[in-house]
Amino acid sequence: MTELTREVRLLQLFATLADTLVDDYDVVDLLQTLVDACQELLAASDAGILLADPAGELELIASTSEAAELVEVMQLGAESGPCIECFLTGSTNSIRDIAADSERWPLFRQAALENGFAAIDAIPMRLRNTTIGTLNLLRSAPGSLSPEDLAAAHAFADVATIGILHERTLREKDTLSTQLQTALNSRVTIEQAKGVVSFTAGIPIAEAFTVMRTYARSRGLRLSEVAERVVRREIHLGPPQT
Repeated sequence: MTELTREVRLLQLFATLADTLVDDYDVVDLLQTLVDACQELLAASDAGILLADPAGELELIASTSEAAELVEVMQLGAESGPCIECFLTGSTNSIRDIAADSERWPLFRQAALENGFAAIDAIPMRLRNTTIGTLNLLRSAPGSLSPEDLAAAHAFADVATIGILHERTLREKDTLSTQLQTALNSRVTIEQAKGVVSFTAGIPIAEAFTVMRTYARSRGLRLSEVAERVVRREIHLGPPQT
């Protein structure tokens, strides 16, 4: 691939990613596009993305191959290797010659070499102080990534991070919006129920609310549920007993 063609492909990729970041996009599809691009456009034999689960454990979410060998190497790197160190420190962790790196992570080193990987770059997927995972580039020959490839890889990782955090924000906003609407709807029903109890029991509004709360608590029911049943005339509440 000529340098001009490569630059054009990089621009096309970022344009595609920008179009992908809409409300209903598929996160996994986004990440798969990124690892495939790393393999195509950067000096990477294989690539994979590890994301942290709610417990902080790294899990393989996208890779250029489903081969057991690649999965094993990535998982070992996530448990005790360059990937987990990258995630914990929030800094790029590059090993230009895995064979020469004999002191650290012996299980990862053995698996990587047995499966033909000689070098790795683990790049944090980070936005400010939040690290959500790592983008990992494996190469079959020892050596370092060129500054241009490393810069592109960081840009890929940044796009993935923004995409994932964007999706999480939308989901959380949807959840918050739903919760808020539910609360508002419940409040309206409670106000209606207070009026019903006040009228039928001949007591003030404030006292009607106390009656409803006492009824709900004594029976282990939600106040909103009691209010709904009062409005539907399924239960009839009288004045508090003295």
